[in-house]
This record gives sequence, C-alpha cells and structure tokens, in this order.
Amino acid sequence: MIKAVIIDDEIRFRNSIRKKIETGFSNEVIVVGESESVKGGIALIENTQPDLLFLDIELTDGYSFEILNQLKAYNFKIIFITGFNHLAIEAIKLGALDYILKPIDDDEFCGAVEKAIASDKNESLQKLIQVSSDFFNGSKIKRIVLKTSNAHHIINEDDLMYCKSEGNYTTFFTKNNEKILLTKTLKSTEELLTESIFIKCHQSYLVNKFYVSKILSDGYIILNNKTKIPVSSRRKEHVLHKLS
Repeated sequence: MIKAVIIDDEIRFRNSIRKKIETGFSNEVIVVGESESVKGGIALIENTQPDLLFLDIELTDGYSFEILNQLKAYNFKIIFITGFNHLAIEAIKLGALDYILKPIDDDEFCGAVEKAIASDKNESLQKLIQVSSDFFNGSKIKRIVLKTSNAHHIINEDDLMYCKSEGNYTTFFTKNNEKILLTKTLKSTEELLTESIFIKCHQSYLVNKFYVSKILSDGYIILNNKTKIPVSSRRKEHVLHKLS
C-alpha cells in the first residue's frame, strides 16, 4: 500500500483529492495525512514518511518549494497540483516534473496516479526539484531538465547553441558538442526556452542568438562553431530584428 499525503491550502481540493483516491485507488493508495502550510507540511512528511506527495505550489505561509528545499532525503514521488500560476507551471516544466492543473480533471488525476504507482523512485528528483525551485525563486542562471528514455540531462540554458526538430523529435546541441534527442516537438521546446534569447529562424530550428557569428545573404546563419543553419525567407526580417 502506497502512503500518500496531501499538502494544499484549500480544504475543498484536499477533500477532492482524498475522495478521488478513495474512489479509484482504495486498494493501492492510502492518505495518511493532510496539511495546508509549509511548516505543517515539513512536519507531516517527516512524521509519516510518505511514498507519494500531492503538493500544491502556493500554501498559506509560503510555497511548496520551501518544503522540498528543507528536506534532507527524497524518499517519495511527487504530483504537483497547481492553479494557473504561469511562473509555477514554467518552473515545473523546466524540471520535467509531473503536475495537474486545478480544477482537477478526473482522467488527468487517474493518469498521474497510475504513472506514480507504476514508476520507480527517481534518484534524480532532488536535482530536478532544485532546477524548478531556482527558476521559481528568480535565479539568474536558468537550467533545463531534458528527459530522455534513460537519463535526466540538466543543462544551463546559456550552454544550449541550437535545437533541430524532425517531426515529433528534437535534438538539443550544446556548446560542449553534446547532442540530446528528445521526443518533443519544436513548439513544446520553445515553451521551455527564453523567448528573447532563442530565435526561430526556420520551421525546424531554434538558435541561441549569442552563438550567431554571421548571417549570409544566401539565407543561412553561421554559428561560432561554424555550424550552418538555414533561415527561411519569411523569417529573415524577424531574425535580423532579434539580432539587432
């Protein structure tokens, strides 16, 4: 039996989550406690040693990242529950973490719980949380978690030179000549990256403007490492504007 705790500042959502668990997962998950605050959440986790956290971002006395930053060990899985807090959602996505939006959809909830039940404990969870927490708290260095089938790659956004998309796959190229292939479209890749830094110069390419050394008249960008990137004719003015 998986022990779960619910940490949310609104009792109606705590009741909703509890009811969904009792209805759909009574043979697999048991709720062993609830809290509405950072202080109470820390004590609850330390006292119950849960396997699964249902964790709201905004609590009565702070944010859930404060709870996670104070814990010494991560012996649990997490499903974030959040409202339309764009900063929180972006932070969670950067850390490649699981989340559900409020109001809670039944199918999304069941899917997230089933995934948590089936998955092994993530040894990298503390590092992934730190990526999200740093961004949420305004760190000057933006890091991104790139999740592949066998690893979580944590990179600084500044180290990413360009992205190349082929259908539902995108390859990330770093300044250290590392290539990371993800099952991710270019559109979803754009959502992770800082708009003022990355330029969509072609339907299949995103380029970090700080690695651009020149734009050729024949419709190509040349990067610092001599990589040649195509620029579509309809995006040429946009590229020139972004680089100016």
